[in-house]
Amino acid sequence: MAKRAFDIVVAGLCLVLLAPLLVALGLWVRLDSPGPALFRQERVGRFGRTFRIHKFRTMADGAPGPQITVGADARITRAGAWLRARKLDELPQLIDVLVGDMSLVGPRPEVPRYVALYPNALREKVLSVRPGITDPASLRMADESDHLAHAADPEREYVEVLMPAKLREAAAYAERATLWSDLQVLARTLRLLGSP
Repeated sequence: MAKRAFDIVVAGLCLVLLAPLLVALGLWVRLDSPGPALFRQERVGRFGRTFRIHKFRTMADGAPGPQITVGADARITRAGAWLRARKLDELPQLIDVLVGDMSLVGPRPEVPRYVALYPNALREKVLSVRPGITDPASLRMADESDHLAHAADPEREYVEVLMPAKLREAAAYAERATLWSDLQVLARTLRLLGSP
């Protein structure tokens, strides 16, 4: 209950305070390349329910390709590269937090295709909590895209190496998470964003 109340208060305040920035970034995305400002994609949330995640669009609209980003992906726009480098493309997920599909802190939500590959032993535990904008695994694997760029088969590397590691951390988070541990993750996230 305290976690949800905290999410609502913080997400609501951030959306109000950051409204001018969000509008400016949205306009830049629209002017930089054809297509909508926001990217929406089906993800799997708490208890396996699907929802549509919100992000600033960072790739050419409708560009085909894998559902993972690998290194200097040719689909990424100029505005998108800048937004991704600063993680500002994630800001619209504050909407998802406010409506209850996500939390500020929790396992990153995956697309249904990858959730279908979750081992039974971990699926229920990982999906027992709301997915989040940030979590310990995403902090530890901040260079995931660069790592995949050096793999012979990036998708296989993701499915067989990175995803299992993220799932183990997500399960550990689901077992031990408290409001205090969430505050620590948020502090680490802000430090990471503030570093050059």
